[in-house]
Amino acid sequence: MMNSLRLLPAIGVMRPFSRRIAVAGLGVATLLGLVGCAAGAPSATAELEHVHGLDYDPATGRTYAAAHSGLWLIPTDTLTDYGTTTPATDTTEDGPLGGVAQDTMGFTVSAAAEGTLFASGHPDPAASEALEQPNLGLIRSIDYGDSWESVSLPGETDFHDIATATLPDGQTRVYGYDSGRGVVRISDDTGTTWADGASIALRDLTVDAADPDRVFASTAEGLVASSDAGRTFTAVPGAPTLYLIDAVPESAGGGLVGVATDGRIWTSTAGLEWSGHGSAAGAVEAFSYVEGQTPWILAFDDRGVVASSDFGQEWTVLRSR
Repeated sequence: MMNSLRLLPAIGVMRPFSRRIAVAGLGVATLLGLVGCAAGAPSATAELEHVHGLDYDPATGRTYAAAHSGLWLIPTDTLTDYGTTTPATDTTEDGPLGGVAQDTMGFTVSAAAEGTLFASGHPDPAASEALEQPNLGLIRSIDYGDSWESVSLPGETDFHDIATATLPDGQTRVYGYDSGRGVVRISDDTGTTWADGASIALRDLTVDAADPDRVFASTAEGLVASSDAGRTFTAVPGAPTLYLIDAVPESAGGGLVGVATDGRIWTSTAGLEWSGHGSAAGAVEAFSYVEGQTPWILAFDDRGVVASSDFGQEWTVLRSR
């Protein structure tokens, strides 16, 4: 990635908002082979590898790792003052949740309803549909990741990043980065229909906890921001060259936290004033912020899934590679 940050012109202009992709909800009957696998035993070869996303569910205390081999529950019961509810114990030896080894790319926990998760990627290779529909589109779980249903775009889209925000009318806005087209896509009806936003090459995106229209993304040019729900992006002056980012909730002061291309951890105030802290070990593949009495950050680096309560000065290994 480039190490210099320059002011960019607006990146991408959204096509007319009326140009929406209407996709009928496919329901529980067409789960891309996922629920059919859920009752079976996990694959004997399933291992936690190539983690693409990490997220914490404050309603349940569960910490999830979205990986090439499915969705995994990460043990956090050894951490002090972690999260807002009882941390989860170690079940990773049982394999991926539901016994499903889909290649989970984009992933997020939804704050709208307990137990609701959104994901994308590619089907479990053991599923018969894997050859027919190589991309999952947007899928949803309403039972904490034990089973999945298709929401929209099956066979068409592989979202490499997903972020959600609750709108004033109670609907869930879903942002998805369509990796095949290089486009941010936006849904204001919980993923049923979609509109195209900016065309942009990004690595990670997150939504401002205080404003569902404000989106941040990490790019090779540096950190960029959108104030129009992903339609256009402009550079954030003075920001470090961040690789992975997450938004800090308003209750914890707002702002951003992220890991730079050199592994250093950075935090910002809500006004985007930056402070550098400790570092991760080697290449970081996934990153997340966990709100609680003590704030924690999660990363998947050369050691495995790790956690830090002092922004990278010291780390605890939760699950080794």
